[in-house]
Amino acid sequence: MAARKVPTSRRDRPAKPALSRQWIVEAALGIARSEGLEKLTMRRLAQELDTGPASLYVYVANTAALHAAVLDGLLGEVDLSGDEGATDWREQLFAVMRSYTLVLFAYPQLARSALVARPGGANYLRLVERALDLLSRGGATREQAAWGVDQLLQSATATAAEQSAREQDPAAADDWNATVHALDTASATTHPAIAAHMPALIGGTPEERFRWGFDALVNGILHTPAPVAEE
Repeated sequence: MAARKVPTSRRDRPAKPALSRQWIVEAALGIARSEGLEKLTMRRLAQELDTGPASLYVYVANTAALHAAVLDGLLGEVDLSGDEGATDWREQLFAVMRSYTLVLFAYPQLARSALVARPGGANYLRLVERALDLLSRGGATREQAAWGVDQLLQSATATAAEQSAREQDPAAADDWNATVHALDTASATTHPAIAAHMPALIGGTPEERFRWGFDALVNGILHTPAPVAEE
């Protein structure tokens, strides 16, 4: 006859650590890294933390806010030192933006979420601080740097979202192939501009396109006056 299991009093169990925003974000980062952002829900996080979903809303307003916090945590992986061998501010800024893109590229779902998520944590502030400093070294005015860093981050985020989706999602890859086919077979009679710009329209490696886009943005930032902000 099997021995009866002796009931354990709640008082004898180890006390659970008190919830905190830092603990919640660290657990969310662990889930995002091991299972993917698509698995990171309030319910899954509550399960990981051995608590109820309602308890998490005291610290994180909703899933979008949780994703923004996770994004900020992952931004800690961005190499802000830039190219150690480069003394030119432009090359250092390019290295920072490339590192930012590669971090997002490693987490496809997060890259797409980053298009709308707005992190506001310490890592995001360090990234913006570094980009502003490098643009200022290049001669950008206060307003040009302030507006320019937003354009650089948006472009890098969109690049990461597009490339990661294309490589990770077969449907997205099929959509891209269909786009390439449509452009490649466009009639010179009905679409003369498209035909005249082929194959350059779909040419170049992702790295070449990213570099060109970066240079085009930076050149535009430095040579396009921005409205002077009111004091």
